[in-house]
Amino acid sequence: MSCKTLSLAVALALGSVPAAFAASDDFVDAAVEGGIAEVVAAKLALEKSQAADVRAFAELMVKEHTAVNQQLMALAKRLDIDIPNEAGLTDKARKMILEMRDESFDRAYLNNQVDAHQKAVELFKREGESSDKPELKAFANETLPNLEQHLNMAKQLQASHGK
Repeated sequence: MSCKTLSLAVALALGSVPAAFAASDDFVDAAVEGGIAEVVAAKLALEKSQAADVRAFAELMVKEHTAVNQQLMALAKRLDIDIPNEAGLTDKARKMILEMRDESFDRAYLNNQVDAHQKAVELFKREGESSDKPELKAFANETLPNLEQHLNMAKQLQASHGK
């Protein structure tokens, strides 16, 4: 599998976010899907990576994205917003990223973490600016700084491990 094909497969697995979301329900769907994919990819990184810095980043992604996913799912439930099936999304993400080759795993993982976090930052900014639900607007604005920090960390790791 070429790096470009690999990058595309992982980008799809990491919850590619459409450019525009009309409603907060769409935000919840995309955020839950992306968050679950983050955790699945990070757990795979913990299995496959030998690099201490990549493993530390993956541990942080599991911890923080799991917590955010739980908060978002609880908020969606309170707002009576249907959420995607977690087990189905987990299986979908796992199947798409298991094809990564070990020798290029760290580079592919980090490249796609940059891509996924750029899309997440865009998604959360948009929701924070234009949400039709005050609770989701507050959640997006509270979560955004951590996502921006994750993006910066992923970019630093990407630079040290090569694009």
